[in-house]
Amino acid sequence: MFILVSCWQHTKVKDSVTDRMATTYSEAAVSVTITTMTDVLAFYIGIATSFPSIRSFCIYTGTAFIFCYIYNLTFLGAVLALNGRREKSNRHWLTFMKVFSEPQDSRGRMYNRCCTGGLYDETTGTEIEHPMNSFFRKYYGPFLMQSWTKVFVVVLYVTYLATSLLGCFALQEGIDLRNVATDDSYIIPYYNLEDQYLSTYGPRVMVIVTESTEYWNESVRTDLDNCMNVFENSHYVEKNFSESWLRIYENVAKNMSLDLNDHDVFITNLPALFRVDPNSQWNINISAKEIVASRFFIQTINVKNSLSEKNLLKQLRHFAKDCKISLMVYHPAFIHFDQYLVINQNTIQNVLIAAGAMLIISLLLIPSPVCSLWVTFTIGSVIVGVSGYMAFWHVNLDSISMINLVICIGFSVDYSAHISYAYVSNSKISAHEKAIDALFHLGYPVVQASASTLVGISVLSMAATYVFRTCFKIMFLVITFGTLHGLMFIPGKKQKLKFPPCQEDQIAHDVLMNCTLIRRNGQLKAVL
Repeated sequence: MFILVSCWQHTKVKDSVTDRMATTYSEAAVSVTITTMTDVLAFYIGIATSFPSIRSFCIYTGTAFIFCYIYNLTFLGAVLALNGRREKSNRHWLTFMKVFSEPQDSRGRMYNRCCTGGLYDETTGTEIEHPMNSFFRKYYGPFLMQSWTKVFVVVLYVTYLATSLLGCFALQEGIDLRNVATDDSYIIPYYNLEDQYLSTYGPRVMVIVTESTEYWNESVRTDLDNCMNVFENSHYVEKNFSESWLRIYENVAKNMSLDLNDHDVFITNLPALFRVDPNSQWNINISAKEIVASRFFIQTINVKNSLSEKNLLKQLRHFAKDCKISLMVYHPAFIHFDQYLVINQNTIQNVLIAAGAMLIISLLLIPSPVCSLWVTFTIGSVIVGVSGYMAFWHVNLDSISMINLVICIGFSVDYSAHISYAYVSNSKISAHEKAIDALFHLGYPVVQASASTLVGISVLSMAATYVFRTCFKIMFLVITFGTLHGLMFIPGKKQKLKFPPCQEDQIAHDVLMNCTLIRRNGQLKAVL
């Protein structure tokens, strides 16, 4: 939206509305299309994730971006056209009444300020230059092109990258269940007390025999006992607190002199087990004189953080898979542990696929391969920065932050893509002039877009829920780093690159460089 409005303001006010609209769309449509395609693609790539909640989020958000794009190119364009007709007839922006172009001395200051207008820059034929545009053209652009400024930018970027990489190595995985609730929920003090007094022991895990098994077969019982021994010998299991109805039953059978190798004896004497250990009846599922399924329990220990939770889950599942009997390990907390196994893989996968896809889009729509590479590089740079500073801001890598990182993939490229396209598509000759002109045309819209987004998400910083605060933190980092790349890092680097000018500009450049201007009959003529 800001790009379209900015391009409209740079059109000649005396041109017809049709010509002004054509000029606006010729300058803005490609840039807007690039960023929209990259945003939509980033979200649709997120559909490939293993998390259903993230898939749903990506589907709806990506589709919303498509409708926003259509809205900007149709409805907003129609509003610009109507506004052009209003400007052409010099009507007031609010009342639509015709106003004077020049201040009226007979009227008061307030009248002249509110009810006169229509002035424009007669030199360029465009609207009077906005102070922010003047700032980027006269001050910021030339300042950024200074040699010592570029050295400072390089040092700043190296510092940014180094601290980001340091943070990436310190980034923690996993979601703290306290963060799922609101700040005033009783769950938070409950988990605090649990960590303080009951953190020695971890979850009590079920070891489930998932198929009908011949427990009366001695070799089967031996295999089951061997599997339990493997579990109990783990660093994460306290063997003295294991619970096995089969071991208890074997002791009962020994005291009663029962032959458990006989099917009928095994089944008919189970009530004796239940009298000795009433809880065992809840661990055995009997149907038609067959044990359809059963379960044992193991007590975990040394589960202190997300890394130990991930290792515990991987180890127990590995033991269950290697057992000769069909086993499954389960605890309700495993739904949270499971994300540790795929969160890194999914995040890296989404970033790499998105970066590759955006490189292809950039190569197709930006008329410079080198510039396309810089845009793709920006994605990786911003992602590294956001991931690193997440650790400094106490945000873990979990399903919540992953949703925001998917957003980050799309937003990270927006500002740099706009500046890059403006850089390679303008008619200036030198790289120095190209960089300043790109900042002049799109510096202010980029500031408007980033500032409006930051203001919009600032209310989330005061939310009483971790989910919303995490969204604010990551979006704040994305917008801040994306703006820095678009307005500082990328222009400073592009100034050193040489892009081939378009044919008309090359002809003009060759004429200026290889001809002599002489005056004949009052007119300047070029002599090669």
